[in-house]
Amino acid sequence: MRLITTMNLSSATPTRAAAPSAAPRHLRVSCHQSTSRGSSVASRRKLARVMGMNVRTASRGLTHGEERRVAATVLVIGSGAAGLRAAIELAERGVQVVCVSKRRRDDAHTVLAAGGINAALATMDPEDSWEQHAADTLREAYWLADPGIVELLCREAPAAIEELVRYGVQFAREDDGRLTQRFFGAHRWRRTCFAGDYTGREIQRALVGRAAEVGVAMRDDLYVSRLLVHDGRVFGVYAFDVEDGGRSVIVADAVILAAGGHTRIWRRSSSRRDENTGDAMRLAAEAGCRLRDMEFVQFHPTGMVFPEESAGTLVTEAVRGEGGILRNAAGERFMERYDPERLELSARDRVALANYIEIAEGRGTEHGGVLLDVSHLDRDMVLRRLPRMYRQFIDLAMVDITSTPMEVAPTAHYSMGGVWVDAETHATEVEGLYAVGECATGVHGANRLGGNSLTECVVFGRIVGAEAARWSAKLDVQVRDRAAIAAAREEVDELLARRGEEFPRPLQRAVRDLMAECCGVVRSENGLREGLRRLDEVAARARDMEVRPDIAGYDDLAYAFDLKGSLLAARSTLQCALERRETRGAHNRVDFPDQDPGLQRSLVWSCEGTITREPIPQPSSAVAALADGPELETTGRLLE
Repeated sequence: MRLITTMNLSSATPTRAAAPSAAPRHLRVSCHQSTSRGSSVASRRKLARVMGMNVRTASRGLTHGEERRVAATVLVIGSGAAGLRAAIELAERGVQVVCVSKRRRDDAHTVLAAGGINAALATMDPEDSWEQHAADTLREAYWLADPGIVELLCREAPAAIEELVRYGVQFAREDDGRLTQRFFGAHRWRRTCFAGDYTGREIQRALVGRAAEVGVAMRDDLYVSRLLVHDGRVFGVYAFDVEDGGRSVIVADAVILAAGGHTRIWRRSSSRRDENTGDAMRLAAEAGCRLRDMEFVQFHPTGMVFPEESAGTLVTEAVRGEGGILRNAAGERFMERYDPERLELSARDRVALANYIEIAEGRGTEHGGVLLDVSHLDRDMVLRRLPRMYRQFIDLAMVDITSTPMEVAPTAHYSMGGVWVDAETHATEVEGLYAVGECATGVHGANRLGGNSLTECVVFGRIVGAEAARWSAKLDVQVRDRAAIAAAREEVDELLARRGEEFPRPLQRAVRDLMAECCGVVRSENGLREGLRRLDEVAARARDMEVRPDIAGYDDLAYAFDLKGSLLAARSTLQCALERRETRGAHNRVDFPDQDPGLQRSLVWSCEGTITREPIPQPSSAVAALADGPELETTGRLLE
């Protein structure tokens, strides 16, 4: 008989009860039975401490088949800026919230965001406004962003910056105390706040600290394998401990998905190997959500190519901003052919395409890149203005960039597509499920405006937290479906029982290879169809996969679920890229080089493989007028 261990989060003492064999298929329970909506901050801090202890030790001493049962009002999946901001909002409203992640909270993907965060504060340029911010965003999105989402983002951005300052973020300031703002990413005015080139890490530090202050219960190294859904409504998740394999059923009134994008399914990616594998997209799609704009993936022009284990690691645009020159293997400054006016300071998609063409046409380096050279610049200036890049190449490649050019190539950097969400609430098509951050879609359209991603995380993190609290408050009952829990359990059991000839990591590499070769910076119908054929082969091989945890932990099981996410994300991306027979923003079709006005639509994909075309709403008249204004002056600005 399976035993289910139940634990009320307000208590550190678990109680054990046998699941009755004659129980009904699902249980109806009061949705507020285990909540502490009126608890004090002190009690929530105590809850956070015992949560970390009890959930981590849940599986120790349990026999095979036992699971820890945890109840929360709202569950947040992901501890980056979006997830933490949502959790903080919930805790500040007195709602019992649990935040889980497969990475350490102080090392979430947010820490890799270097450049800055946008808000029309007008500290440097009084002419700026949130309407102009929205206009710039829509223009750079090639009019595929949802105007409702964009306008809400830009209108709320100044308040989000004020909150971050209140939480302790140390943004750069002018001598008179004003927040410094700089040009970034094709903005008409200076509106990017920053903290050196460690903006994401500084924001993450402050959010982790604030979450602890308000008593957010958090748990690292917990992998969510499935969302639990009954009759179109989410009621929790099934998860396992990456360290010891212990199982958890976490039931909740609402679930917030903030688990990142899918850029790690390409061979070269600025994401680390165990993040952004498409698991958020898989969780949502298998629960009944649709995915939107999956074909739009931003490739940063410059990522490392050598050594292989560091391939894709981001080389910041500040290198070109400070005077770095791109050359091919023959020493030619090739940007003179692609954008003779702006050269290395051209738009991100233009530079990425130029780098790709030079490499594809045989003018690349030994390791398949081009050269980014700052050796002509003053050494002291490089060490002072680019210290992070200097250290990165010394540590990873033993290259002194003050004397030796860097080898770089385009690297998959940001998922502009993701889970379909409502413009105002970020609710998905599954009741009680919300998506926020890079896994959601609607802000960026066909091309992301630099600095908007961090803004998206904190603005919509707050909004989603408030919406999840309202959803929970209006529920009378929440159904917990035993069949859904059993299916999630059996999925993990089946993977652990597999004994075959294949292993998850090589199969992940096969996905990354086919995506790089068939669905990279430049795409064609033949290449995309070849990618789908090769993807079918990998999926077939995955059925003969062996998952074998060992004394080091259950990473192999996590890799298997990562592979599931990568396969789904790759299929949706390939199919949408095949359907979009035009070139628009980050999507370059060599066989369809022009924009098609009839495709000014979002492509919405479902698990069945169907794709529908969704019309784009109209922006407000004020924003539309600004977006139709004169072209942006680019002299002296580093464009995104």
